[in-house]
Amino acid sequence: MKNISQSVPLVDYEEKASGKTVFVNDIRMEDLHYAKTVRSEKAHALIKNIAIPALPDGYFTVDASDIPGKNFVKVISEDWPIFAKNTVNHIGEPIMLLVGQDKAVLEEIAKAIKIEYEELTPVFDYQNSAVHKHYSKGHFEGLLKWPHRLIEHTYETGYQEQAYIEPQGLIACLESQRKIKLIGSFQCPYYVKNAVINALGWKSDQVRVIQTAVGGAFGGKEEFPSLMACQLAVAVNKIRKPIKMVYEREEDMLVTTKRHPSRIKLSGIVDDNRRLSGIKAQIALDGGAYVGLSSVVLARSMLAVTGAYTIPNLDVTGDVYVTNTVPTGAFRGFGAPQMIFAIEMFMHHLAEELGIPAYEFRMAHLAKQGDLTSTGGVFRDPIILKELINKVAKASGYFEKYQNYQVQNSFKGIGMSCFFHGCGFTGSGESTQIKAKVKLHKDKSDQVFILVAAVDMGQGARTTLSKIVYDTLQIPASQVTFARPDTDDVPDSGPTVASRTVMIVGGLLARAAQKLRDQWVQNQEITVMEKYQQPDFIKWDDEALQGDAYPAYSWGVNVVETEVDPVTYAVKVIGIWSAYDLGKAIDERIIQGQADGGIAQGIAYGYLEVMRHESGKIKQHNLTDYIIPTSADMAPTQTFLVENPFAFGPYGAKGAGELTLVGGAPAVALAIEQAIKRPIHKIPATPEYIMELMNHETD
Repeated sequence: MKNISQSVPLVDYEEKASGKTVFVNDIRMEDLHYAKTVRSEKAHALIKNIAIPALPDGYFTVDASDIPGKNFVKVISEDWPIFAKNTVNHIGEPIMLLVGQDKAVLEEIAKAIKIEYEELTPVFDYQNSAVHKHYSKGHFEGLLKWPHRLIEHTYETGYQEQAYIEPQGLIACLESQRKIKLIGSFQCPYYVKNAVINALGWKSDQVRVIQTAVGGAFGGKEEFPSLMACQLAVAVNKIRKPIKMVYEREEDMLVTTKRHPSRIKLSGIVDDNRRLSGIKAQIALDGGAYVGLSSVVLARSMLAVTGAYTIPNLDVTGDVYVTNTVPTGAFRGFGAPQMIFAIEMFMHHLAEELGIPAYEFRMAHLAKQGDLTSTGGVFRDPIILKELINKVAKASGYFEKYQNYQVQNSFKGIGMSCFFHGCGFTGSGESTQIKAKVKLHKDKSDQVFILVAAVDMGQGARTTLSKIVYDTLQIPASQVTFARPDTDDVPDSGPTVASRTVMIVGGLLARAAQKLRDQWVQNQEITVMEKYQQPDFIKWDDEALQGDAYPAYSWGVNVVETEVDPVTYAVKVIGIWSAYDLGKAIDERIIQGQADGGIAQGIAYGYLEVMRHESGKIKQHNLTDYIIPTSADMAPTQTFLVENPFAFGPYGAKGAGELTLVGGAPAVALAIEQAIKRPIHKIPATPEYIMELMNHETD
């Protein structure tokens, strides 16, 4: 085995030498070239002709004809082209790269290129289903034969932009004549590696991927960097020079993946005892021009259909619709925020129509340990939702405020959401698709190196995973090194997604560290590996969507208090209280940071962040037009972490990152609903939408 301490990526040495974090745009190389993307100006069209001006010496075009392997981004579906060839399917779709050493010259060349199109009719609504899924539980249709009341509502959600601080960026260069190296800002080094292998048609050992510092991601750097990496790899293979491509903010917002807009219809059957005995759900997600990861996002949304409640009979269908718009993809929560918003609003609206206090109705259906999940699995671990509810209700004065605001016309309201989030990959993803591996290497100086593909994108993974290792080994923190992932050194421990990093990768590291501790001999090199093994109790059918969808669930409760201006209908958040069961907090400061950031994103999704397209083109394409919350938009926030250790997690830890987002939107929407005395069925609940509700019901 090569000396691991000598193979730490160059960028880490630069960080140590300068004391500064080195991002991809900070890296300089000799003879560095730049790439600019030539993109479609049409939502749906045939490419009839491309007129390219005479190029100066040292400038190149790179397009689909230069791809030696396969012209699609290897993710899950195989429909997303690296470069459009004959047809464009969304505004901003990449047609070619221009490569050269002067960015200004590249801009001039791009302006001079003339593309002739034959326009086709674009589709912007839910017409063409590309993915269809269905599952059931119990006998929903059978309930219709008995006395019942059927109540139906439809809920809609819009785009959400990840708004990471650092835009997308990568560098590609040759390490040798037949080996390419990619350095960049991404969440999933092996996704990038496998995509490039597919595009070039090369072998695994001919592609090396190194992760730099990442200035935020939130899912936005899960699959999209694979597209950029394939483009740059093809370009480097052609011109044999190092190439950097870093998007400006406007380009980033126009063409990168967003959260899926959704339309969710819920039909509830209420029996003679005024209990919700069944739900029929029809979930529609807008996948944009290509499916990408949308099939998994859809599954995650469908699995969350009952939220924090137990409903015995379900009939759940879901579709991903392709439209001639920017592809949608991974975003913190991964399909659950759309569904959690819908089910929380639905439970509240059902209670109001039945004349039952909403809190009582929801508590009567709350999930308990031993209940069956939506897919017929079992909630095996203790569910402490009532304890979480009591904590936030007491801290916020929820019950008193709710009663007062119900009878007052003060334009104030308070909302409570209860929710869960499945930890780890859906179903058998961990055991059959990822098969995560981790390594620990101790050198002769007794320095321990963590070798995993897990990425720290600002969430503190390097700190948390290091802490698990040095605590287990009972050695000083300074004796553990966790360099940024380099696929030449680290095994494939899976993507940094799905709230799996601490629970799955951290759990493997804890077991590897225990092995290393048992084998420890001073001043002797030792390497240990640990592979993921699915707990025996998990049984899952991918086709039928039946069984245990997740090994564990994290739980949460949010309370949000708002005030709505009676003239402008602007919403002000005046209080936020949260309680979470995430098993065990490995590092409480990091979890508090995750909680503060997550609730800010979740609440903003519910009332503030507006993104729409006009004839396929995103209208909000900078951080002036697309409003994200600032400190002035956030209220005093109180967060409670309640321990409920998970037996298979390191020190009892479960997932945390996504949990803290998924309940924010319904909590703020319910607060606004109470403040304006009008039901809310779509988010974001903007002043314009509130005005429509107020005017419509007072005409």
